[in-house]
Amino acid sequence: MKSPRVLVLTGYGINCDEETKFAFDRAGGKAEIVHVNDLVDGHRKMPDYQIFVFPGGFSYGDDTGSGNALANKVRNHLWEEMRSFVEKDNLVLGICNGFQVMVNLGLLPAMDHAYGDRQVALVHNDGARYLDRWVDLQFGNRSPWTKGLGTISVPIAHGEGKLYVPSDILLQLQQSHVAARYVEGEACAYQNLRVNPNGSLDDIAALQDESGRVLGMMPHPERAIDFTQLPNWPLIKEQLKRQGLEIPEEGPGMQLFRNAVAYFR
Repeated sequence: MKSPRVLVLTGYGINCDEETKFAFDRAGGKAEIVHVNDLVDGHRKMPDYQIFVFPGGFSYGDDTGSGNALANKVRNHLWEEMRSFVEKDNLVLGICNGFQVMVNLGLLPAMDHAYGDRQVALVHNDGARYLDRWVDLQFGNRSPWTKGLGTISVPIAHGEGKLYVPSDILLQLQQSHVAARYVEGEACAYQNLRVNPNGSLDDIAALQDESGRVLGMMPHPERAIDFTQLPNWPLIKEQLKRQGLEIPEEGPGMQLFRNAVAYFR
């Protein structure tokens, strides 16, 4: 397969669909923005795609809790299709509000393959404030999405991103479901920012299922696909110029989308 088809979900309050589609298209995928109602009434069908994305935003205004209403919509009308999609050799991504949807829906962390069971929660940030800033992430390499990412800087924009995990499943979660943690890196050091922005347990910023094909993360990689989106890009540019090194065009978030497209090649 040369260009995997990517379904980027849209609907009431979702506002990161265009940027997410752009990132996948740049990575070599064939992305399409699909309204949730077109899936419910059958105008679009999940089996026609290889990658499914819950983008960021404020689905249904987050009026009943972040991501909860959209999760209920999917559960009530699309659960069998969603479950079948996840269990096949496809990829699923949730970003910010999309991560909240996946947690509420029970797509993550899906320990013991218990898709549909809500096992963890994303609750209000410490300080109860909406945060819009940059963070540094340390990724593992057990997921097709995160291969070779290492430590990168990406932005966040959320009010309910603090991961809560019951104590009886914390160890199991830490062993096989943590995809990324907040760490101290260039962005935090440059802006003198707190490493863990929201108080998330064990500094966890992203989760994956046991297969690694299903990934959810609070930070926004689609907002870090260009070098000039980095908060300290002028400084990095001057440092590279003085060392005679090439100045990059792409930002660190772009690799995640390239990894997904490469999975199907």
